[in-house]
Amino acid sequence: MTRLERFSLGRLEHLSWVQRTLLAGIFLSVLWSAWNVPRGDLTMRVLRDAVVFIALPAALAVTHGRHLGWRIDRRAVRNAVLVALFVLPFYLVGSSLPTIRAYYPMWETSTALGAFVPHALQQLVVVIAAETYYRGLLCVGVREEIGFKSVFISPVVYALHHVGKPPIELLLSGPTDVLFGAVDYDANSIFPSIVAHGLGLALLDWLVLHPPLIPPERVLEWLSFLPIPL
Repeated sequence: MTRLERFSLGRLEHLSWVQRTLLAGIFLSVLWSAWNVPRGDLTMRVLRDAVVFIALPAALAVTHGRHLGWRIDRRAVRNAVLVALFVLPFYLVGSSLPTIRAYYPMWETSTALGAFVPHALQQLVVVIAAETYYRGLLCVGVREEIGFKSVFISPVVYALHHVGKPPIELLLSGPTDVLFGAVDYDANSIFPSIVAHGLGLALLDWLVLHPPLIPPERVLEWLSFLPIPL
């Protein structure tokens, strides 16, 4: 082992869990962005996200005797129900917006259950991966060390990973990250955000594949105060 390698290992050994988590978070974000996946290939997206956002954070947590919020108890179930009900109107209204309907579903599917159910299950893996990284590693995972401040670690990265999506989704990504983080922080579990995000995304796809629940012109009128394309 060279002197530089010994020096580097020595520096790493002196890093706190929070510092190691933040370094890992940066590395995983770069790796996720560098691992190119064709837009229409959901299976490859599942593979990338499972490796980068589930397997690697899990390995880090296990080797350090930490947890990433993979637990379910009564508080987690209660928070999951509450946050799912809170975000439900956003999905219902959003599903009528032209920009949302033009973008979703992100991967090709249909209303035939034989096509939609496997599609929704694969998307659920993508959601579990995202929540493991954003709310697990970067929030619940450092909860004991820095307290409620952990809720505010990932909003900027979360928003950056929404660049290219409909403007209203990008606008809401930061506040959504804080909301999900706060609910998971309270539950010490990522189950609430997995339920709200996973069921919400499946519901959104299902609604977009059908005629709008609310006339788009009415929704556009309601949200006309927003200075973004809808």
